[in-house]
Amino acid sequence: MPFSAGLVSVTFRQLSPREVVEVARGAGLTALEWGGDVHVPPTDLQRARDVRQMTVDAGLEVVAYGSYVRVGEEDPGGFPAVIETAKTLGAPAIRVWAGRRGSAEVDLEYRRRVIDQTILLAEQAAKADIVVCYEFHEGTLTDTDASAVELLRETAAHPNIRTLWQPPHEQTIERCVESLISILPWLHHIHVFHWPRRRERAPLSDGADRWSAYLDVLREHNRACPLLLEFVRDDNPDHLMHDADTLRRLIVGGGF
Repeated sequence: MPFSAGLVSVTFRQLSPREVVEVARGAGLTALEWGGDVHVPPTDLQRARDVRQMTVDAGLEVVAYGSYVRVGEEDPGGFPAVIETAKTLGAPAIRVWAGRRGSAEVDLEYRRRVIDQTILLAEQAAKADIVVCYEFHEGTLTDTDASAVELLRETAAHPNIRTLWQPPHEQTIERCVESLISILPWLHHIHVFHWPRRRERAPLSDGADRWSAYLDVLREHNRACPLLLEFVRDDNPDHLMHDADTLRRLIVGGGF
């Protein structure tokens, strides 16, 4: 399976879905993760149909639905609406958040609730051939590699549970490579950006050495997957062009 270069739509919350499609296509990208907070809200099936059609018409692929479901914190009665929205959108995966607390702050009961809700959601999503993917993020139970791997192992009985990955902040290349390797068995897609320091957005080309190392890991383990750009400098679509060019060069192994 080849790498695909794409965009996380919430990178440009200020743009309409059609403008997001146009920006992604103009940057030469081929895939989109549509966000559920602004662009494709859950239960708005007409919006989901429209966005799916404009994505397909532009020659792009929907690779995920970025929901803001916090498993462990939700009323499970809302899960069917999220799944139906993802299905209507044509998304093969739903991104969710592993709770609302960091792993050091929770007890076993809270962790069990996150696990049970994730499995319940995955069971329902499987009927629509959709997988459930954890966001890899601070302030949740995937805030450390050890906690993320434990969580994934605890839900491994269900084949529809995966994770995405993004580089841990302010860590060495070697440490980030270890992080990526640790979750490879469950990896679905990756959010791509370069932050030299927390919340300091920089051109992706400044982190080309890091991302070359990460893609080398994926190649060595035959784990090609969608690579989705996020956190563009100043939320400016013009800066996406440069990052998209860098990402394509990384995919083909070009030098910098």
